[in-house]
Amino acid sequence: MEYVDPIRKIEQINQIKQLLKERSSRDYLLFVIGINTGLRINQLLHLTRKDVLAQDRIRDFLIVPSIDEAIYLNTNVKRAIEYHLAEMKRTDDYLFASVKTGKPISRQQAYRIISQAAQQVGIPGKIGTHTLRKTFGYHAYRRGIAISFLQKRFKHKTRTTTLDYIGVTSEDNRPPEIDVDL
Repeated sequence: MEYVDPIRKIEQINQIKQLLKERSSRDYLLFVIGINTGLRINQLLHLTRKDVLAQDRIRDFLIVPSIDEAIYLNTNVKRAIEYHLAEMKRTDDYLFASVKTGKPISRQQAYRIISQAAQQVGIPGKIGTHTLRKTFGYHAYRRGIAISFLQKRFKHKTRTTTLDYIGVTSEDNRPPEIDVDL
C-alpha cells in the first residue's frame, strides 16, 4: 500500500466538501462520514440505511460489528446523511451504492472519488481512501483527543506509530485545540 497524507487544512476540506456536494450526495457523504468517524473504507462502503437509521431517525451512534465501540455521528455527518437520503433516487440498502448495480461501490471507485476531488481543488501530496481516516485522526489529535484513544481506535501498538500514521510532524508543535464547544 502506498503512503497517503491527511488533509491538514480546514479550507481544503471545505473545498472538497463543496465540490462533492455539488457533484453527488453519495460522494459527499462518503467524504464527510470518512473524515468525521475514522472508519476504514471497507467499513464505510458496506454501511446501510439500517446502520444509520432507527425508526426513521438518524442514530447518534453507529454500531459497526467489526469494531469494539460505537462511533459518534456528529451534526455534520447527520446533515450529510439526511441530504443523501433525500437525494437518493433508489431506495438501495447501501448508502454508497453503485448507480448501475445497487451494490456498494468498489474501493477503487472510492479512491477515484477522493483523489480526483483533492486534485481538482489543488491539494498537493498523495491522497487516497486512507486519507479520510488519517484526516480524522490528525484533526481529532489537534483538537485535544488523547493519542492513546486514537491509538486504540486505529489498533496501533505504539503512540509513535499513531503519530506517524496521522501525519503529526515536528512542525506540528503548537498546542492542541481543546474545544469542548458546550
